Order: sequence, then C-alpha cells, then structure tokens
Amino acid sequence: MLESPIGSSAEGGPSAQTHEFAMHFALRHATLAPSSHNSQPWRFVLGEDSVMLCADRLRALPVVDPYDRELIISCGAALFNLRVALASLGIGYAITLFPSSVDPDLLAEVRLHRNRPTGGELAALVSTIQERVTTRHAFSPEPVDVTIERHLMEAARAEGVEVACVSATEPRNAIADLVAEADRQQFADPRFRRELAKWIHPRHTDDGMPAYAAGLGSLLDFATPLVASAIRTFDLGGGVAATHRELAVGSPLLLCLATGVDDAQAWLATGQALERVLLVATLHGLCASYLNQPIEMGGLRARLGPLAGLPNAYFPQLLLRIGHGTPDAATPRRPLAEVVS
Repeated sequence: MLESPIGSSAEGGPSAQTHEFAMHFALRHATLAPSSHNSQPWRFVLGEDSVMLCADRLRALPVVDPYDRELIISCGAALFNLRVALASLGIGYAITLFPSSVDPDLLAEVRLHRNRPTGGELAALVSTIQERVTTRHAFSPEPVDVTIERHLMEAARAEGVEVACVSATEPRNAIADLVAEADRQQFADPRFRRELAKWIHPRHTDDGMPAYAAGLGSLLDFATPLVASAIRTFDLGGGVAATHRELAVGSPLLLCLATGVDDAQAWLATGQALERVLLVATLHGLCASYLNQPIEMGGLRARLGPLAGLPNAYFPQLLLRIGHGTPDAATPRRPLAEVVS
C-alpha cells in the first residue's frame, strides 16, 4: 500500500521532506493509470512547484495507434490520477494543457498551490486507484444498477466527454459482432501480431502484459513462454474474435466514450474521463476492460457510434465493458526513477 505522506515542520508548514514524500505519493498514483499494452507512455518533470506531464513517444504503438491517440489518452488517465492524489493530500493545483507551442510532447503543466486545496470532490477516489485493474474474464449476468450507470455517465461528462451506455441485448450483440470483425482484421496483419507479441512478457517485469493477462489461455495449448511466439507466428484472429465476442455479449453494460472533435486535446480529455469512470466503477465494486478494436480499425470506427447510440458527428474514442466480476492481478509498473526527472 502507498501511505499518504501527511506531516509538517515545526513551524507548522509543510517540510521539504514532507513535500518530497507527497510528490512521491502523487506521482506513484499517477503511474498506476491504465495504458494500451501497459506501455506506460508518460514522463514527468518535477519542479519546485510544478509537475510537467510529457508523452513518451519512444513507447508508442505505431501499428495499433499510428497517430498516438491511445498514447495521449493513457497520459490523460495518468493526469487524472495525479489530480486525485493531490486532492487527497489537500494540495491545490492549476493545470495548463499543451502549454508549449513548440513541444507537442508537453501535454500539461500542473502548478501546485499548497495553501489552496483543489478538487476536493476527487479525494474520495484515491483508494480506488490501487484497486482498479483491468479484468479480462467474463462477468456475471447481474445487471449494473441504473443509479450506478448514471454515476458513470456523470463522471465522463464532468471531464467534458460524451458517453453512451448500452445494456439492451440487440445493440450489445451488434457491437459484439463489430468487435469480432475488428479482431479478425487485426490478427490477419502480421505487423499487428508482432507489435502485440513485443508487449507480452512471459515473466513479471515492469511494463507490458504478463502472459496471464493476454486472455489467450483457453486458445493456446502452449507453455507460458511460448505465448508471444505463437501470437507473432499464427493468425489467431478467429479464436480471439470468438472469445471477445462472447465477453461483449455476456457483459451487462457496454460504455462508449466519444468527443465532438478528434484531436490531441480531445484525446487528453478522454483519458481523464476514462480514469474517472473507471475509479467510480471500482468504488461501486464493478470491474471493467476494453473492447477498443473497432475504434482502432478506421473502417469500423464510424459504424460503432450509431450502434452505441451516440449523437451524430461524434468520434468514438474508447469502448469499455463493465460488470460484476473477479479482478485480475495488477499489471507491473516501472520504477519512478525511470519516469520522473
């Protein structure tokens, strides 16, 4: 567990040591955000009274995410966790998004105001940051309570992102078919398979997806170290498509986040909305995982919006399945020394 570093100097103000612990606490929570393939594509530059959030393009996924859309969404999720952690410590902040006109990697500047607490309503979510994990197994058929569903929608819209919830059988089945179609197309591409295999590690390291998290155990009768090799070598699209279609059909709630524009600012907002939704879901004892395959395939993305009931001209950014289930083990994280300077 990460302990909250509350403390003060003899004069009653925050000591330098307490400030150091507070920043460690806040940044460690920020790095617990979800990311595509658990690539953790963020860097933080720590100043005396500021934190800069930067995109780490060296950890990009050029096949599945050629425009760094999901990379920036992942960074947005880390930014939201940073906000929650700072709020839990009573540290205020002011955020400037994309503060540099010459450095596109600089996504946000967070100026700290220790005597002006900010975002107090977020503080209650801090304990859920460590509890939130991606669950790749089937959910129980128990429906998501309509009140909780409303809370999830409010969470997304609080970050300026549109959201659609799908629980009815017919549109859920149609979306499941679209997910399966996207799976088949992706796995037919050897470049996609190589990129995915690169991020599936046979042993627990500090990034990527351990083989147990790949959701392929029932598809591959191989020892764990061979999972990545099998993905790289064989087109497994049919089996993966069937598995993911079954997961989508059996999930009581599908939730799609969307924006009116499709640019870096919208992607960063989507990341913050994503993490807020996930933490609220965790708070209510729900699990979640991603079905983003149709959004990653340009030819299928436009078909998702109408199926999900999104307003016209909105761009789907993320598709989640949400329900009651057993959480998976947490995926590993890189040491702070590697992501903070």
